[in-house]
Amino acid sequence: MSITYLKRGKPEAERAEDDAKTRQIVEATLKDIETRGDAAVRELSEKFDGYTPDAFRLTQAQIDDLISQLSERELEDIKFAQAQVRTFAQAQRDSMTDIEVETMPGVILGHKNIPVQSVGCYVPGGKFPMVASAHMSVATASVAGVPRIIACTPPFGGKPNPAVIAAMHLGGAHEIYVLGGIQAVGAMALGTETIEPVHMLVGPGNAFVAEAKRQLFGRVGIDLFAGPTETMVIADDTVDAEICATDLLGQAEHGYNSPAVLVTNSEKLARETLAEIDRLLEILPTRDTASVSWANYGEVIVCDTYEEMLEVADDIASEHVQVMTDRDDWFLEHMTCYGALFLGPRTNVSNGDKIIGTNHTLPTKKAGRYTGGLWVGKYLKTHSYQKILTDEAATLIGEYGSRLCILEGFVGHAEQCNVRVRRYGGVNLPYGEAAPYRERKL
Repeated sequence: MSITYLKRGKPEAERAEDDAKTRQIVEATLKDIETRGDAAVRELSEKFDGYTPDAFRLTQAQIDDLISQLSERELEDIKFAQAQVRTFAQAQRDSMTDIEVETMPGVILGHKNIPVQSVGCYVPGGKFPMVASAHMSVATASVAGVPRIIACTPPFGGKPNPAVIAAMHLGGAHEIYVLGGIQAVGAMALGTETIEPVHMLVGPGNAFVAEAKRQLFGRVGIDLFAGPTETMVIADDTVDAEICATDLLGQAEHGYNSPAVLVTNSEKLARETLAEIDRLLEILPTRDTASVSWANYGEVIVCDTYEEMLEVADDIASEHVQVMTDRDDWFLEHMTCYGALFLGPRTNVSNGDKIIGTNHTLPTKKAGRYTGGLWVGKYLKTHSYQKILTDEAATLIGEYGSRLCILEGFVGHAEQCNVRVRRYGGVNLPYGEAAPYRERKL
């Protein structure tokens, strides 16, 4: 048994160095936004996007004008995609129910699922106008019932992108800002003179956006750490090199630091895929980006067994995992660490990215070990409540609570229980003492 790397990406130490540089830039930028508000945001927008409108928030008239620039077909395609996302999100929402149970006579426990009250949705769009990201964040928040949804996207080619703005509007955004990068995320979380801060940030983005969300976490909630795109293809000799290479490069074109990994038990397929990638990079229009990403972050790993393939895949915990083998459902059953699975050669990551209905905002950098991706449940807070309806229950629970509080040394806590034992149970209990045990039926 062995695991062989035919190609390795940039060493972890170099990746960590890149992360450290990003961290410093983001920290300084967020401090500037917090200190100077709108002035800092405007300067950053001019510096990075060359965009300084009278106001970053779009009016309804501006939104309507942008939507009118789309063809009927383009608009219908956007609506179709959003319908798929909404349908799946609604099914997920319907699975989350409020509960109330009587755990013993007179004791009622329950929980309610309450929407986060304000959400800031970031929709990337500087290099590619990420229309689909609006469906994933804005429309899903709408299904969850979030009462205030604001959305930010950078200008594309120096102006708002009509398709992205249309998707935000149709998805249910209440406020739309043409604003990108750290300045967008920082403004939504910290607030400025013209932007009221939100309670939660969601949406994918580049390394700077992901780092900004990381640093802001705690001050606001976040969906997850969704940084540069990652993809993994798990394949055996049931598929060919063309489909493997196409699927790897299809995600590598996202950015210069997008890891793409092939895990296989066929050395023949591995070497043919390497050759096919070289061929496709000669004709791929986005090769300037994809070739750098593949050179620095691409990996090809050959295993002896399917069990080793599973082990490698779970260790890497890639954002997108495409499985094309003679046992796809076996991987579905046994894989534990990933963002989303795409099973079988008929399925591909672009399905999930754009149209099929599952959410494409997914965990990166091994975050799949402890969280799944964005879904309607991320916008809901599950809050518990309790009530005691009878004197008998108040006394019984109070007696147990009294003794357990004294066990921990919390006399003040114990007295919260004791006062009710006295009042509702008629027990003459000295101050600060544990309630005596009395044999009773629960």
